[in-house]
Amino acid sequence: MGEIIWLTIKLAGITTVLLLILATPLAWWLARSQAWWKEIVGAVVALPIVLPPTVLGFYLLLALGPDSPLMAPLQPFGIRTLAFTFEGLVIGSIIYSLPFAVQPIRNAFQAIGERPFEVAATLRASPMDAFFSVALPLARPGFLVAAILTFAHTIGEFGVVLMIGGGIPGETEVLSIEIYRLVEALEWDRAHQLAGLLLVFAFAVMLSLLLIERRTGRLRP
Repeated sequence: MGEIIWLTIKLAGITTVLLLILATPLAWWLARSQAWWKEIVGAVVALPIVLPPTVLGFYLLLALGPDSPLMAPLQPFGIRTLAFTFEGLVIGSIIYSLPFAVQPIRNAFQAIGERPFEVAATLRASPMDAFFSVALPLARPGFLVAAILTFAHTIGEFGVVLMIGGGIPGETEVLSIEIYRLVEALEWDRAHQLAGLLLVFAFAVMLSLLLIERRTGRLRP
């Protein structure tokens, strides 16, 4: 059981770190760009919210499978597939949790407004300096919300991780898959224990988000 919990936390932690790195420039562009097609990009980013997880998992399974053109460049290195691997789970989790990282950070950047950047410009700060010295510090609550949501959403994944991971013990079997397996095996007591653990975790996440929102008064994931 400890191995399953550790694997779940490991997956959520890696996914959260990578998504914060990937989501920051994307959220900045969505918040600041005047391109007419930016909302099309925004819709694509938000797609996992409404797309059934099994549908996303199915296409990820095809994309990361041995017959996929995307895997062809890796085959000379002995990597035929990323399906049913931990690395495949990370890729699937990043795509599935992408909107939960991008949207809070985008909201935080938009909430800053133009005035701080105008002041920075009068002080001869370059756009890069303004981003690191003005935007990032002021957007900290958004990054905190994004980190909490991404971590929690990854912990609770089921459909995508089942499709792309298959629930292989020690490799891709996470908590949500283990609960499903226990219910199938009619092991109600152990299923109750894990489900109760995730219930407490979910309550702590929601309480944290409400406290952050109350403190900032402006951020909604």
